[in-house]
Amino acid sequence: MVDGGAPTGPPVAADMEPRRIHAALSLLADRRWRTLGELVRETGAPRRSVESLLAGLSLEHAGGDRFRLTPEQGAEIAESLRTGYRPLDPADPVGHLLPEYAAVVERVAGLIERAPRARHVLDHVSATPETVVRRALLLGARFWLPGTRLLCVGDHDLTSLAVGLVHPGVQTTVVDVDERILAYIDECAAELGLDVRTRWADLRLGLPASAVEYADLAVTDPPYTPEGAGLFVARAVQGLRDQGQGRVLLAYGASDRTPMLALKVQQALQDLNLVSEAVYPDFNAYFGAEAIGSRADLYVLRPTGKSLPAAAARADRFATAIYTQGPQAVEARTAEGASPDLADLHPDVLVGDWPKQVLPQVPRVRLTTWLAKPYAARVRHAAVALPPGLETALVRVLLATRAEHVRVFLSEAPGDLADEAASLAAVYELTRQGSTVEAVRTLSAPADQTQRIVRAIMDRAHGKVANVWRDALLDAHAGLTKRQARAIVADAAPWARDVTLLELPLHRLRDLPAAVRASLDLVTAAPAG
Repeated sequence: MVDGGAPTGPPVAADMEPRRIHAALSLLADRRWRTLGELVRETGAPRRSVESLLAGLSLEHAGGDRFRLTPEQGAEIAESLRTGYRPLDPADPVGHLLPEYAAVVERVAGLIERAPRARHVLDHVSATPETVVRRALLLGARFWLPGTRLLCVGDHDLTSLAVGLVHPGVQTTVVDVDERILAYIDECAAELGLDVRTRWADLRLGLPASAVEYADLAVTDPPYTPEGAGLFVARAVQGLRDQGQGRVLLAYGASDRTPMLALKVQQALQDLNLVSEAVYPDFNAYFGAEAIGSRADLYVLRPTGKSLPAAAARADRFATAIYTQGPQAVEARTAEGASPDLADLHPDVLVGDWPKQVLPQVPRVRLTTWLAKPYAARVRHAAVALPPGLETALVRVLLATRAEHVRVFLSEAPGDLADEAASLAAVYELTRQGSTVEAVRTLSAPADQTQRIVRAIMDRAHGKVANVWRDALLDAHAGLTKRQARAIVADAAPWARDVTLLELPLHRLRDLPAAVRASLDLVTAAPAG
């Protein structure tokens, strides 16, 4: 027997964490057929560590990836474990509550099964339903939740829905860049009657205005790079309305073979002046992510008086490559590598990062500034450079201006723009040529009243949708009171409250004409005065 009670029989890699070795050996000792993936998921050991362990064992192989120990070594390991193995479970303060919520786990499992497929370019890996429910249980066990606001900074795991099922009194806002996830969460929240609202955002361009200083608690499961974790946590800090009382819960995992990566992430958290109140090891389990043992720790982070200024100062620094794969992981290619054709455009402004030699006399605006507030000067023609990974900002970049003609340069040819064209039909006609998108503004006023109101809302994309909509109804119907107009908008589109057009998910933009028509029907039914 070696120190810590490890069996002396099989060879053991020195850099493995002993409890994970013991767990793997315990599973192997029963001589049932196993796969490599099963051992990773059930033990939390990184895939390479399990491979190293198996390399020193005597195995029998069946079809595919299945294997088991030979009878002789199985008996040897079973005896060693019987006399010396002591299981060690990671800290789990709410695991004992899970049996009471078996029905919720089953419901969440169905939601996860029906959810949009993971996108590897966004580093998506789905958490298990038990994990998502345990996150909700931990929130309730550690914090006072009645009347609490929760911000989910990214929510491919559907934590928002689990929290709503366990704690119906919590109001949750989900911020995500994946339009599919936002549409799915809205659909499920409506079916389940949950108080969950969605906002589109690429966090590299900022947090949506309605999510800034919104929440009491924030939860995030970011890309597992120092840049990704740093950016998502910085935005979560900006989303807290009380820096003295708020908390950020962070799911983060690294292989025990890469401690320097974990150190870099913890340094990013330290740069944000956050206190790690608790770290629950292996709290999160995943379908996949075998490189980190299909596990991640859960950090409970408390801001200090210096966290918010640090988040604001460092968010731009994090806003580069944040993912581990795909075009968003390699964002060195920008407009500087392109040869933009602007000879026939004569832009009044250049938006994004442009080479210094391109029209040096033309004013320049950062993408973040362009989206944050209306441009002060009148713009007839605009040129926009969208770097790799920010293509999903196309619709919002176009809505942020009232220019007659906008030319957008992408890093590569866009795919089908049908959804974008449908969303912008009231204000722009879109065409594409190679990696360039042309948006020409529709100058004639719509004859249809519905389209006129939609156009009014889209012409003021930085304003609150509900307020612009209300004013448009008042202009169209002189006998309507402001209170009546406000109530009609709230009835026709409850999702329009406290949000700008730039934050709305694409499915809400597509639904806007139908919602406006519904509001006009309500005007007709409203009593006079």
